[in-house]
Amino acid sequence: MAPVRVARVFRLPITAIMTALVLTGCMRTPGPVAVVQPGDLDSMAYGQPNNSAPPGVAADAGGGAIAALRSSFAAAPARAYAPIPVVYAAAPAPVVYDAAYHLDAGDKLRVVVYGQEGLTNTYAIDAGGSITMPLIGAVPARGRTPAGLAAEIAARLRNGYIREPSVAVEIEAYRPFFILGEVAAPGQYPYVPNMSVESAVAIAGGFSARARRDRVTLTHTDASGSMRTVVPLGTAVSPGDTVLVGERWF
Repeated sequence: MAPVRVARVFRLPITAIMTALVLTGCMRTPGPVAVVQPGDLDSMAYGQPNNSAPPGVAADAGGGAIAALRSSFAAAPARAYAPIPVVYAAAPAPVVYDAAYHLDAGDKLRVVVYGQEGLTNTYAIDAGGSITMPLIGAVPARGRTPAGLAAEIAARLRNGYIREPSVAVEIEAYRPFFILGEVAAPGQYPYVPNMSVESAVAIAGGFSARARRDRVTLTHTDASGSMRTVVPLGTAVSPGDTVLVGERWF
Protein backbone atom coordinates (compact mmCIF):
# COMPACT_ATOMS: atom_id res chain seq x y z
CA MET A 1 0.00 0.00 0.00
CA ALA A 2 2.96 2.41 0.47
CA PRO A 3 3.67 2.84 -3.31
CA VAL A 4 0.03 3.72 -4.04
CA ARG A 5 0.03 6.38 -1.37
CA VAL A 6 3.20 7.97 -2.78
CA ALA A 7 1.64 8.18 -6.26
CA ARG A 8 -1.47 9.82 -4.90
CA VAL A 9 0.67 12.30 -2.98
CA PHE A 10 2.40 13.53 -6.24
CA ARG A 11 -0.71 13.36 -8.48
CA LEU A 12 -2.31 16.52 -7.09
CA PRO A 13 0.75 18.80 -7.52
CA ILE A 14 1.29 17.55 -11.12
CA THR A 15 -2.36 18.15 -12.00
CA ALA A 16 -2.17 21.65 -10.57
CA ILE A 17 0.98 22.51 -12.60
CA MET A 18 -0.58 21.31 -15.87
CA THR A 19 -3.73 23.31 -15.20
CA ALA A 20 -1.66 26.41 -14.56
CA LEU A 21 0.26 25.96 -17.84
CA VAL A 22 -2.97 25.66 -19.83
CA LEU A 23 -4.41 28.78 -18.21
CA THR A 24 -1.28 30.87 -18.90
CA GLY A 25 -1.29 29.89 -22.63
CA CYS A 26 2.06 28.08 -22.66
CA MET A 27 0.46 24.94 -24.06
CA ARG A 28 -2.01 26.63 -26.47
CA THR A 29 -2.54 25.14 -29.88
CA PRO A 30 -0.32 26.84 -32.45
CA GLY A 31 -2.05 29.14 -34.94
CA PRO A 32 -2.21 28.53 -38.68
CA VAL A 33 1.04 28.96 -40.62
CA ALA A 34 1.19 30.56 -44.08
CA VAL A 35 1.82 27.94 -46.74
CA VAL A 36 3.40 29.26 -49.95
CA GLN A 37 2.41 27.27 -52.97
CA PRO A 38 5.03 26.79 -55.73
CA GLY A 39 5.41 29.99 -57.69
CA ASP A 40 3.79 32.20 -54.99
CA LEU A 41 6.81 34.54 -54.79
CA ASP A 42 6.85 34.88 -58.57
CA SER A 43 3.16 35.75 -58.64
CA MET A 44 3.66 38.41 -55.97
CA ALA A 45 6.66 39.90 -57.78
CA TYR A 46 5.35 39.82 -61.34
CA GLY A 47 1.57 39.69 -60.96
CA GLN A 48 -1.01 36.95 -61.19
CA PRO A 49 -1.54 35.42 -64.67
CA ASN A 50 -4.90 36.23 -66.17
CA ASN A 51 -5.84 32.60 -66.75
CA SER A 52 -4.90 31.20 -63.36
CA ALA A 53 -6.64 31.35 -60.04
CA PRO A 54 -4.80 32.84 -57.03
CA PRO A 55 -2.98 30.19 -54.97
CA GLY A 56 -4.47 29.20 -51.67
CA VAL A 57 -2.50 30.78 -48.81
CA ALA A 58 -3.58 30.50 -45.20
CA ALA A 59 -3.25 33.82 -43.39
CA ASP A 60 -0.76 34.04 -40.58
CA ALA A 61 -2.36 35.45 -37.45
CA GLY A 62 0.81 37.30 -36.57
CA GLY A 63 1.61 38.72 -40.07
CA GLY A 64 4.86 36.84 -40.69
CA ALA A 65 7.61 37.26 -43.31
CA ILE A 66 5.39 36.33 -46.25
CA ALA A 67 2.78 38.93 -45.33
CA ALA A 68 5.50 41.57 -44.96
CA LEU A 69 6.94 40.65 -48.34
CA ARG A 70 3.48 40.85 -49.94
CA SER A 71 2.89 44.24 -48.35
CA SER A 72 6.22 45.59 -49.61
CA PHE A 73 5.43 44.54 -53.20
CA ALA A 74 1.93 46.03 -52.94
CA ALA A 75 3.26 49.32 -51.55
CA ALA A 76 6.09 49.65 -54.12
CA PRO A 77 5.14 51.98 -57.02
CA ALA A 78 4.98 50.45 -60.48
CA ARG A 79 8.21 51.13 -62.34
CA ALA A 80 8.05 51.95 -66.03
CA TYR A 81 10.91 50.72 -68.16
CA ALA A 82 11.81 52.51 -71.36
CA PRO A 83 12.11 50.22 -74.40
CA ILE A 84 15.66 49.38 -75.40
CA PRO A 85 16.43 50.79 -78.85
CA VAL A 86 17.57 48.25 -81.43
CA VAL A 87 20.46 49.32 -83.65
CA TYR A 88 20.79 47.68 -87.04
CA ALA A 89 24.13 47.62 -88.81
CA ALA A 90 24.04 49.43 -92.09
CA ALA A 91 24.96 47.57 -95.22
CA PRO A 92 28.53 48.24 -96.37
CA ALA A 93 28.71 51.11 -98.85
CA PRO A 94 29.89 50.28 -102.37
CA VAL A 95 33.38 51.34 -103.39
CA VAL A 96 33.38 54.78 -104.96
CA TYR A 97 35.72 55.03 -107.91
CA ASP A 98 37.36 58.19 -109.16
CA ALA A 99 35.35 59.57 -112.08
CA ALA A 100 38.52 61.14 -113.49
CA TYR A 101 40.36 57.81 -113.56
CA HIS A 102 41.85 57.00 -116.98
CA LEU A 103 41.40 53.45 -118.18
CA ASP A 104 44.17 51.28 -119.53
CA ALA A 105 45.01 47.68 -120.41
CA GLY A 106 44.25 45.25 -117.59
CA ASP A 107 41.24 47.13 -116.20
CA LYS A 108 38.08 45.03 -115.96
CA LEU A 109 34.85 46.90 -116.67
CA ARG A 110 31.17 46.25 -116.08
CA VAL A 111 29.25 47.70 -119.04
CA VAL A 112 25.49 48.01 -118.53
CA VAL A 113 23.22 48.74 -121.48
CA TYR A 114 19.79 49.18 -119.92
CA GLY A 115 17.14 46.97 -121.49
CA GLN A 116 19.73 45.01 -123.49
CA GLU A 117 20.79 41.90 -121.57
CA GLY A 118 22.78 40.60 -124.51
CA LEU A 119 25.09 43.63 -124.39
CA THR A 120 25.38 43.97 -120.61
CA ASN A 121 28.48 42.10 -119.50
CA THR A 122 31.98 42.31 -118.00
CA TYR A 123 34.72 43.31 -120.42
CA ALA A 124 38.49 43.43 -119.92
CA ILE A 125 40.63 45.99 -121.68
CA ASP A 126 43.07 44.07 -123.83
CA ALA A 127 46.74 44.82 -124.49
CA GLY A 128 45.71 47.03 -127.41
CA GLY A 129 43.66 49.23 -125.05
CA SER A 130 40.19 48.24 -126.36
CA ILE A 131 37.16 46.24 -125.31
CA THR A 132 35.18 44.13 -127.78
CA MET A 133 31.37 44.16 -127.59
CA PRO A 134 28.64 42.51 -129.67
CA LEU A 135 27.26 44.54 -132.59
CA ILE A 136 29.83 47.34 -132.40
CA GLY A 137 33.06 45.33 -132.13
CA ALA A 138 36.23 46.89 -130.68
CA VAL A 139 35.86 50.17 -128.78
CA PRO A 140 39.03 52.08 -127.76
CA ALA A 141 39.16 52.47 -123.96
CA ARG A 142 42.75 53.40 -123.15
CA GLY A 143 43.03 56.93 -121.83
CA ARG A 144 39.28 57.40 -121.51
CA THR A 145 37.36 57.96 -118.30
CA PRO A 146 34.50 55.55 -117.50
CA ALA A 147 31.98 58.25 -118.42
CA GLY A 148 33.79 58.97 -121.67
CA LEU A 149 33.78 55.30 -122.63
CA ALA A 150 30.05 55.04 -121.84
CA ALA A 151 29.37 57.98 -124.16
CA GLU A 152 31.40 56.38 -126.93
CA ILE A 153 29.54 53.07 -126.60
CA ALA A 154 26.18 54.85 -126.63
CA ALA A 155 27.13 56.79 -129.77
CA ARG A 156 28.09 53.60 -131.60
CA LEU A 157 24.90 51.80 -130.56
CA ARG A 158 22.82 54.77 -131.64
CA ASN A 159 24.34 54.53 -135.11
CA GLY A 160 21.91 51.97 -136.58
CA TYR A 161 21.39 49.59 -133.63
CA ILE A 162 19.45 51.14 -130.70
CA ARG A 163 17.38 54.30 -130.93
CA GLU A 164 18.11 55.80 -127.50
CA PRO A 165 20.67 53.63 -125.70
CA SER A 166 21.38 54.20 -122.02
CA VAL A 167 24.88 53.03 -121.07
CA ALA A 168 26.82 52.96 -117.79
CA VAL A 169 30.44 51.85 -117.29
CA GLU A 170 31.79 50.83 -113.86
CA ILE A 171 35.24 49.64 -112.90
CA GLU A 172 34.88 46.10 -111.64
CA ALA A 173 38.61 45.57 -111.00
CA TYR A 174 41.63 47.81 -111.50
CA ARG A 175 44.69 46.72 -113.42
CA PRO A 176 47.43 45.37 -111.08
CA PHE A 177 50.44 47.19 -109.69
CA PHE A 178 54.01 45.86 -109.48
CA ILE A 179 56.47 45.89 -106.60
CA LEU A 180 60.11 44.92 -107.04
CA GLY A 181 63.37 44.97 -105.09
CA GLU A 182 63.92 44.36 -101.40
CA VAL A 183 60.55 43.04 -100.27
CA ALA A 184 59.62 39.57 -99.06
CA ALA A 185 57.55 38.63 -102.11
CA PRO A 186 58.08 40.88 -105.13
CA GLY A 187 55.68 40.55 -108.04
CA GLN A 188 52.33 41.64 -109.45
CA TYR A 189 49.35 42.27 -107.14
CA PRO A 190 45.74 43.41 -107.54
CA TYR A 191 45.34 47.11 -106.95
CA VAL A 192 43.35 48.30 -103.94
CA PRO A 193 41.77 51.79 -103.98
CA ASN A 194 43.54 54.45 -101.88
CA MET A 195 46.74 52.43 -101.76
CA SER A 196 50.01 53.99 -100.61
CA VAL A 197 53.62 52.88 -101.06
CA GLU A 198 53.65 51.63 -97.48
CA SER A 199 50.53 49.49 -97.95
CA ALA A 200 51.97 48.14 -101.21
CA VAL A 201 55.07 47.02 -99.33
CA ALA A 202 52.86 45.38 -96.70
CA ILE A 203 50.94 43.47 -99.40
CA ALA A 204 54.29 42.17 -100.70
CA GLY A 205 55.20 40.79 -97.26
CA GLY A 206 57.12 43.79 -95.90
CA PHE A 207 60.68 44.97 -96.28
CA SER A 208 63.53 42.49 -96.52
CA ALA A 209 66.47 42.60 -94.13
CA ARG A 210 68.58 44.56 -96.62
CA ALA A 211 65.87 47.02 -97.71
CA ARG A 212 66.66 50.71 -97.85
CA ARG A 213 63.44 52.07 -96.40
CA ASP A 214 64.20 55.70 -97.20
CA ARG A 215 64.83 54.94 -100.86
CA VAL A 216 61.62 53.85 -102.62
CA THR A 217 61.23 54.61 -106.31
CA LEU A 218 57.80 54.94 -107.91
CA THR A 219 57.28 54.67 -111.67
CA HIS A 220 54.00 56.04 -113.03
CA THR A 221 52.85 55.86 -116.64
CA ASP A 222 50.04 57.89 -118.18
CA ALA A 223 49.14 59.43 -121.53
CA SER A 224 52.07 61.85 -121.28
CA GLY A 225 54.61 59.09 -120.72
CA SER A 226 56.48 57.49 -117.79
CA MET A 227 57.80 59.33 -114.74
CA ARG A 228 60.14 57.85 -112.11
CA THR A 229 60.68 59.58 -108.76
CA VAL A 230 61.95 58.80 -105.27
CA VAL A 231 58.98 59.12 -102.93
CA PRO A 232 58.16 58.80 -99.19
CA LEU A 233 56.17 55.84 -97.90
CA GLY A 234 52.92 57.81 -97.73
CA THR A 235 52.81 58.51 -101.47
CA ALA A 236 49.69 57.28 -103.28
CA VAL A 237 50.04 54.41 -105.73
CA SER A 238 47.93 54.21 -108.91
CA PRO A 239 46.93 51.13 -110.92
CA GLY A 240 49.75 50.02 -113.17
CA ASP A 241 52.45 51.75 -111.10
CA THR A 242 55.73 50.05 -110.26
CA VAL A 243 57.24 50.34 -106.77
CA LEU A 244 60.97 49.62 -106.46
CA VAL A 245 62.52 49.19 -103.01
CA GLY A 246 66.28 49.78 -103.06
CA GLU A 247 69.02 47.84 -101.25
CA ARG A 248 71.21 49.28 -98.52
CA TRP A 249 74.94 48.53 -98.44
CA PHE A 250 75.59 48.63 -94.70
